[in-house]
Amino acid sequence: MASLIKLAPAQEPEALSENSTTLSLFVTHRRALIDYASGIIGSRTQAEDLVQEAWLRFDEASRGRFLEDAKGYLYRIVRNLAVDGQRRAVRESRLIAQGGFERASGTCPDETPTPETVALYRDEVQCVMRAMAELPERTRIAFEMHRFGGARLKEIAAFLGISVSLAQLLVTDAAEHCKQRLAKL
Repeated sequence: MASLIKLAPAQEPEALSENSTTLSLFVTHRRALIDYASGIIGSRTQAEDLVQEAWLRFDEASRGRFLEDAKGYLYRIVRNLAVDGQRRAVRESRLIAQGGFERASGTCPDETPTPETVALYRDEVQCVMRAMAELPERTRIAFEMHRFGGARLKEIAAFLGISVSLAQLLVTDAAEHCKQRLAKL
């Protein structure tokens, strides 16, 4: 049975040692990093995704370099990602208020739009539709799922096979893109 297992190419002892050191640092502090991120963003689930993303960035940044304060650097990455995520969430909530698209399109869920309302917002709706057509497919899908389908970011992430923070970034980018196109109208 052992002959069927394909072994990875041998790494140089020095590179193996570096990977082991950074990995052991991460494993040792993972729970504390999640607690730290949870305190900033208020969600343990999102904190776990954020810490995973921080690890990937830390691992990439530490390859072939000596980091004097590797633990501090890892915590700084987590903090920066958490703060950036919070800023993005605030920006997104300001960009598109709940029900904002329905008002712009004149199709509020609890009332039928009048012909005047439809005429008034027809140009804006067409502009948003053109802006959405300009988006990359994954970004457009995430935006449509979130804004039109009512899907949560967690559901979007699972559907697209991405992290929740990336799903949030895609939705925010799409909203910003549509907002910029509407501003040019």
